[in-house]
Amino acid sequence: MVGRLYRGPFGKILNLYFFCLIFVPRFQIQRYATDPNSYKSLGDSFRMIFRTEGLFGFYKGILPPILAETPKRAVKFFTFEQYKKLLGYMSLSPALTFAIAGLGSGLTEAIIVNPFEVVKVGLQANRNSFAKQPSTMGYARHIIKKEGLGLQGLNKGFTATLGRHGVFNMVYFGFYFNVKNIIPVNKDPTLEFLRKFGIGLLSGTIASVINIPFDVAKSRIQGPQPVPGEIKYRTCFKTMATVYQEEGILALYKGLLPKIMRLGPGGAVMLLVYEYTYSWLQENW
Repeated sequence: MVGRLYRGPFGKILNLYFFCLIFVPRFQIQRYATDPNSYKSLGDSFRMIFRTEGLFGFYKGILPPILAETPKRAVKFFTFEQYKKLLGYMSLSPALTFAIAGLGSGLTEAIIVNPFEVVKVGLQANRNSFAKQPSTMGYARHIIKKEGLGLQGLNKGFTATLGRHGVFNMVYFGFYFNVKNIIPVNKDPTLEFLRKFGIGLLSGTIASVINIPFDVAKSRIQGPQPVPGEIKYRTCFKTMATVYQEEGILALYKGLLPKIMRLGPGGAVMLLVYEYTYSWLQENW
């Protein structure tokens, strides 16, 4: 059963992580003007999805992020270290080095993840029941056959994805490592763990707040257009401007709560795993 994809205490955390991961675009996609099933709030969207699409509707598009998560995280942290080493040859402050290395890692990560995002958002936009939904590979083949591999096909919304990941990683890594170096290390292992976790939680939360307009733009470009047959959302910044002019500033922050629920604690866990694994590898290899 999809709802039991992962079991145990850690499995429940993973289920919540992926649930929030696939839930954010639901808020951000603009429906047709006549659609009576538009989401009004987080609670309303829960009820609407369950009533119209069933339990499995919450897990639509889950396969692409599962397939993308491992290479995505590997690229994020590996390229961060490589960019950091390259920047070490330049006369930059540590604060700037961490931020630029984070920006570089985010841009590189976006190249890997964007096709998965196009497929994921397309599957989540489908309001049919789970049983009637096309398979992940089937839908990917449909996109390639109909629109190709370019910026109108499997890489639609590429610039918005670059912005989303670039800005997030720049703030995420920049904030974490700079603040961590300012706050003194605690000799107590438990308190030191909590110190790093707290900074990581803030890093993921602040980065989510800053980068979510790019996330909204990405979902609008990759999702269904408001008027069938007419492309309203084409480029990243033009989409942001259109959303702001037509729906107000708050529309650029749609889906912020589930995003923070995922990337606040999730971002903290990722940084802690990265730090402790990196330290262990340095000591033992």
